[in-house]
Amino acid sequence: MKPYQEVINKDNSRLREFKVDVDNDELKWHKDEKDRYVTILKGGEWQFQKDNELPFILKEGDTIFIAKETYHRILKGSSNLLINIKEEC
Repeated sequence: MKPYQEVINKDNSRLREFKVDVDNDELKWHKDEKDRYVTILKGGEWQFQKDNELPFILKEGDTIFIAKETYHRILKGSSNLLINIKEEC
């Protein structure tokens, strides 16, 4: 079971929501098979962290790039987190 709910849009982007009550143990370090652009649509005090870097707060409207095969994770905030993910082919 995934720690989020996801809807795949017509353009193959993914709308993903993490609930504020998600268990911290479910938010694991991982890496993805493709490059991704992640746009923050809604969220309070969630953080993003890449391997060997300090975490930073995700702000609504920001877009972050995650290169394929880069270890990363998110850290739980104070409200639900809603993001849009676009993968590079």
